[in-house]
Amino acid sequence: MNRRDDPNPFDEEEVNPFSNGSAAPGSKSRIPQMVANTLGFGQKHDATVDIPLDTMNDPKKKEKELASWETDLKRREKDIKRREDAVASAGVPIDDKNWPPFFPIIHHDIANEIPVHAQRLQYLAFASWLGIVLCLVFNMIAVIVCWIRGGGVKIFFLATIYALLGCPLSYVLWYRPLYRAMRTDSAFNFSWFFLFYLASALHIGFCIFAAIAPPVVFHGKSLTGILAAIDVFSDHVLVGIFYLVGFALFCLESLLSLWVLQVRNITMTLVDLSASGRCPLFSL
Repeated sequence: MNRRDDPNPFDEEEVNPFSNGSAAPGSKSRIPQMVANTLGFGQKHDATVDIPLDTMNDPKKKEKELASWETDLKRREKDIKRREDAVASAGVPIDDKNWPPFFPIIHHDIANEIPVHAQRLQYLAFASWLGIVLCLVFNMIAVIVCWIRGGGVKIFFLATIYALLGCPLSYVLWYRPLYRAMRTDSAFNFSWFFLFYLASALHIGFCIFAAIAPPVVFHGKSLTGILAAIDVFSDHVLVGIFYLVGFALFCLESLLSLWVLQVRNITMTLVDLSASGRCPLFSL
């Protein structure tokens, strides 16, 4: 009997688990083909995504960005320099804060910016402005002593207002316009003449009023004038001494302001004579 066609009982039969049983016992399994068709492995329409791993760490790209930033920075610096040169050529001074040296809050350079013939007047005006600052600060200290001795809190608030408003306003309304006018050599025309005399009149008037301290505002004790000093001296000798010192400071400030006004008149007269040719020694 020929046993070549008999199936080997030890051969493993391949069975397709997804078939309905109609496949022949010796058929090949289609699982690999089905998985390949389903997942798309090895097909020609598969999507390919290229992710360059060295894009973020490209040294050439970083070098180009740095070069671009450097070029933009140089362009901006040139633009700023061009604008500063244009402002300087137009005659507009650039005010950099340089005074006081330990804490600059204002621009002040008499020696390099004020003409020689007006420097004396400017130094006197600057001393006068420092004098009113000293007077107002010492006035507040004296009023604080009077307040501690029972003078009342109202005079303390008034003295504080005088100091906080008087110091900056005296600079903005009186000293700075004079400084700028002297710097640009335009302090002797009519407008600056009128403005200076108006501000000087108000400044001197306030100094004289403070030196007298008439009893019109809280019995005049918010200012260290002579009348207030006499009033408080009988009650508290220490407070009276403070008020007498304040009175002396306001008197000195009034005299210094009058001297500044007089020096300005002399300077203006000499400038007029020099312009007309009658004072050649003063001409610059």
